[in-house]
Amino acid sequence: MSNAAPVSGIDLAELDPAVRPQDDLFRHVNGRWIARTEIPSDKARYGSFAVLAENAEEAVRDIITGTAAPAEGLIEGGADAEADKVAALYASFMDVERVDALGAAPIAADIERALAVASVPELVALVGALERQGLGGFTGMFVDNDPGDPARYIVFVMQGGIGLPDESYYREEQFASIREQYRTHIARMLGLAGVADAERLAGLAYDLERRIAASHWDKVASRDIQKLYNLRTFEELREIMPQLDWPAYLAAMGAPEAAFAEVVAAQPEALAGIAELLVDDELEAWRAWLVWAIVRSSAALLSQEISRANFDFYGTALTGATEQRDRWRRGVSFVEGAMGEAVGRLYVERHFDEAAKSAMDELVGHLIEAYRESIQRLEWMGPETQARALEKLDRFTPKIGYPVKWRDYSALAVDSGDLVGNSRRVADVEFHRELNKVGRPIDRDEWFMTPQTVNAYYNPGFNEIVFPAAILQPPFFDASWDAATNFGAIGAVIGHEIGHGFDDQGSRYDGDGRLTDWWTEQDRAAFEALTGALIGQYSALSPEGAGGQTVNGELTIGENIGDLSGLEIAWKAYLRSLDGAEPPVIDGLTGAERFFLAWAQAWQQKSRPEETVRLLTIDPHSPNEFRCNQIVRNLAAFHEAYGTRPGDGLWLDVEERVSIW
Repeated sequence: MSNAAPVSGIDLAELDPAVRPQDDLFRHVNGRWIARTEIPSDKARYGSFAVLAENAEEAVRDIITGTAAPAEGLIEGGADAEADKVAALYASFMDVERVDALGAAPIAADIERALAVASVPELVALVGALERQGLGGFTGMFVDNDPGDPARYIVFVMQGGIGLPDESYYREEQFASIREQYRTHIARMLGLAGVADAERLAGLAYDLERRIAASHWDKVASRDIQKLYNLRTFEELREIMPQLDWPAYLAAMGAPEAAFAEVVAAQPEALAGIAELLVDDELEAWRAWLVWAIVRSSAALLSQEISRANFDFYGTALTGATEQRDRWRRGVSFVEGAMGEAVGRLYVERHFDEAAKSAMDELVGHLIEAYRESIQRLEWMGPETQARALEKLDRFTPKIGYPVKWRDYSALAVDSGDLVGNSRRVADVEFHRELNKVGRPIDRDEWFMTPQTVNAYYNPGFNEIVFPAAILQPPFFDASWDAATNFGAIGAVIGHEIGHGFDDQGSRYDGDGRLTDWWTEQDRAAFEALTGALIGQYSALSPEGAGGQTVNGELTIGENIGDLSGLEIAWKAYLRSLDGAEPPVIDGLTGAERFFLAWAQAWQQKSRPEETVRLLTIDPHSPNEFRCNQIVRNLAAFHEAYGTRPGDGLWLDVEERVSIW
């Protein structure tokens, strides 16, 4: 980090003097912005992350439109053709005249095949053939390293088959209106796609989804890795789902059976529940379900009328946004989904300062050492578990900015005049790229976000923390800022991601990424007592616009542990970085004030009520105001910095405060 005349990084004019930080740090920092800011009509929520994401989209658009002139016809060839492929993908999306002229024609043959299905075996074969082209099939499937043996790849088979965000949308009273709108939406979309008898088919499709959802696990159970890790042989998978002819299904996908010799059957009861419906008496419903799946999977790529109708439900009804994003922004997203690292390589060349990588290396070093010192001093954890925790910490791998090697897109063929075909070829290449991992050595250099993504992640199977280039900018990081501000923003993000290695699920993995119990029984019980207290705190919170619905403390506990540990350790890392020196006062702010103001600044956001409810239902993250305020209520450093007292909005009695790591 630069030592030359650091600035505070805090815009003093933005602070709201009418709101005391002791009462509401989030609105003290963001209140003026919230009051004057209208959420853009194409957004369900808006704030610091969204602003950076928009900036990244603009940068990527300039890269895409400046790469090459899109050629007509199929573009094949090796890596040297990447720029042409990127340009052709974008051109295919932006050719509105062609897209509108085609209407639903690109999916008409598939719909016809679906309506002609005369038996369950025909259904299975057609779903398999379409799944490799991007259709959401009977189940969800992906490849990852094996939690029980992290040196090998394995296929995960998950519950699937529904079009609403979560199983709760099919049963909870608060979503009754959404359910009715969804049935109407299915009928409307089938009609726009030229499907006869759309109302009746929509009813059949919805009712089948409702019955599929009835066997789904809920969101809390579905984040429990110990419950999810159900290692099964191929024969055992077939026994769970005997009605699904797996050999025929895989043959239709073009997937080798050898890749499924062993799988993780994540939610066995849900998989069984889906399979139980694969009987002749349900064939008419399955035909309707498949037609709807075909329309839904391609709707955003069809005519503007169909795309807009799709947005009316998935955008407006579910999230409250009233306008689609500009077509060029959707085109950028399409290209990034198809060739994200090809674009990312150019983004890094143009927009990433290598000095930021060095500064991040230094920050990560301080955070790791602060975690080390804190673990060694934990009063609730015994020496045996402490030793294993430190061993895991020693094996953390940080990845900053961009991959050391870029993904190869030579297998992808692209046509500037074939948008839906491009989407299907992308899905097919990715499907086989993933399956081809099975049986091969683990590629620990692989990234699961592009460099232009404004986010970060922890991967428990790789025991790695990853920070893409696009997040390394204000309000999260700036090399000119004082250390306190950087530690309160990006430092807390780093601490958060490291903290995921020690949250309720990440702590089940060891330093090699293996799912194993490295805790003593007594220490695990002490840990769960602390996490239980945090669950209780969050379960009592209800954000503005939620109509009284509260945070699901069990669903959000992993992220809440990450936030709590991240900020607490970032504070310790900041003090450590001072090496005994007194923090300077800058812009009239102490080091502690800059640290906590930076934390609040990073969570700037406002949301529409529909989006607030949707996220409370399915999102493992708490609302931003609580990610800011509820965390600082637990930190002694915050109370000392602002001299809080009983009666202040953010006061929390000492005995109720939670400190885990």
